Amino acid sequence: MYNLSLLEGFGRYIERHELFTHNDRILLTISGGVDSMVMLSLFVRSGYNIGVAHCNFGLRGEESDEDTAMVVRECERIGVICHTQNFDTVGEMERTGESMEMAARRLRYAWFYELCAEHGYSAIAVAHHTDDSIETFFINLLRGTGLRGLTGINNQLGRVVRPLLFATRKDILEYAVQNHIPYREDSSNRSTKYLRNKIRLGLLPMIREINPKFTALMRGNLYRLGDAQRFIEVAMAKICREVVSHDGDTDTIAIERIDAEFPRDFVIYSILNSSYGFKGDVVEELCRSLAHGHTSRRYYSRDYVAYLDRGNITVAPIGEEDDCEIEVSRSAMRSYCGNSVLYYDHTDIDNVNEYNLPPEVALLDEAKLQYPLTLRRWREGDSFIPFGMAGRKKVSDYLTDRKVSAVERKRQFVLVSGEDIVWLVGHRTDERFRITNRTENILKITKERL
Repeated sequence: MYNLSLLEGFGRYIERHELFTHNDRILLTISGGVDSMVMLSLFVRSGYNIGVAHCNFGLRGEESDEDTAMVVRECERIGVICHTQNFDTVGEMERTGESMEMAARRLRYAWFYELCAEHGYSAIAVAHHTDDSIETFFINLLRGTGLRGLTGINNQLGRVVRPLLFATRKDILEYAVQNHIPYREDSSNRSTKYLRNKIRLGLLPMIREINPKFTALMRGNLYRLGDAQRFIEVAMAKICREVVSHDGDTDTIAIERIDAEFPRDFVIYSILNSSYGFKGDVVEELCRSLAHGHTSRRYYSRDYVAYLDRGNITVAPIGEEDDCEIEVSRSAMRSYCGNSVLYYDHTDIDNVNEYNLPPEVALLDEAKLQYPLTLRRWREGDSFIPFGMAGRKKVSDYLTDRKVSAVERKRQFVLVSGEDIVWLVGHRTDERFRITNRTENILKITKERL
């Protein structure tokens, strides 16, 4: 039997939000999990013109291959074209220094857009639902975010549409059981190694025990937060026209033009974050400097540098000659370097369970570090003693030996203690700062691609 409430809700949600029409050709991203397989069923039963894209990231061995086989079988059974692609995700992680999630995301979306161009798909459908949006709220809340990060997941962003955001995980599972939908369970979904799973399996069940209506309550909260964010964006567009001036590729934010009744720091954050990609803690530091009249520091996002100039904020693209140097205090939780972010964790040696870590994670003997540390782009003449070696090696030679591309070389950062490089970020730590049997406290640094 059909789950009419889910099927009808599906059609109404698409129509209300004008996600697409029956004249569009839609690419469905189908992993083989219950969410995407139910989405496939709903699209077929609603009569849309669709194709399926399935990625095999090669991360779970036979399990990944069995996912692919099931998706292909189901598409053949219902007569839907199925595009499949195998990715060397681990190799890509090693090449770029990205986390597994970031590498997989970049690979799949690049392929999705290639399929759209080649086969005429006008939309890419992803099977996120209400519970995913709630989990995203808590992830962003725990990592630190502005209001935009607390609005959950957008139902449309460019070509990407999410037509299941109206449905809960419970709705989807009930539909799958009632309609005998084949699907496979990803074993990694049960691992609490990932933050999303910790929230899904640990935090949210406790909240639902306190308030069984929590999901419905949060759905309403996310809707209202989304409205508030849209209101702010309209208001900020008007404010930007009044306070931001442009001179070539350099912009100036005139602080004195911000209405005194407005929360000044929030206005500055909104402009710097939405227009130039500056993160919240970077803007907080800038605003503190503005309040105290400090003008010597420079502040960086992925592509821009900001600095204070006669009471105003000047923003410009980062020049090739700019080494993006910033101080890292012992209390710092994270810092930004190019297209990556570094997370700092001070811990006891007894809390470290694994030492054979990927190159995007560094373990340093805390006692050997001289704070504040310095994070900057590498310079000609820089050298260090790579972990496991006895002699010095120039950074330029190390990058050449590793066959790092010219583009990535320009983005390469080093972390410095005093005059010594302690980590060629994302590649190798310095032998002098390694963990030994005398180490008591550790600085653990994790690099993640933005």
